[in-house]
Amino acid sequence: MNSEEIMAQPRAVNAQTIQLVKQAEGIPGIATGDIYPYMDPIGIWTIGWGHAIGIDGRFLRGNADLDKVKALYPDGISEAQAEIFLQADLMHAGSGVLSVVTVALNDNQYGALTSFTLNLGLGNLRSSTLLKLLNERDFDDAAKQFPRWSFANGKQLPGLLKRREAEQSLFLN
Repeated sequence: MNSEEIMAQPRAVNAQTIQLVKQAEGIPGIATGDIYPYMDPIGIWTIGWGHAIGIDGRFLRGNADLDKVKALYPDGISEAQAEIFLQADLMHAGSGVLSVVTVALNDNQYGALTSFTLNLGLGNLRSSTLLKLLNERDFDDAAKQFPRWSFANGKQLPGLLKRREAEQSLFLN
């Protein structure tokens, strides 16, 4: 296999990435076993560790989709189901990362970019200066881009800034 074939292979993220995502996403109700859908800061219905709820290729949003969300998860989910969603979401996001990154990544860089993509979507990674700099092999300046992605609806959110700083730190280590 050549290096391009190796880079295209899906791969699991490391434990540091999973810990980062779990800390950043949290799960309302996990302590009591009551894991139900909630709206994220931009109004997308979510369950578990950041699993966006969708139907027919679109995310369910706001109060207009509340009945659909309740119909999908009337009894919530278990922690085991949340783990399954998280692993599938990470593999999907990681595949997206590998589809647009043209340089070799170590496990921490891959994990940081996978967390970023899980949270913001592949379209945002694809159009980012972060990706442009990374693919130019400018790893230091690419890392400086993470905190720029801490805004939602025009406001910097402390939780997003904390996540971007954690991704940046993981990327650089």
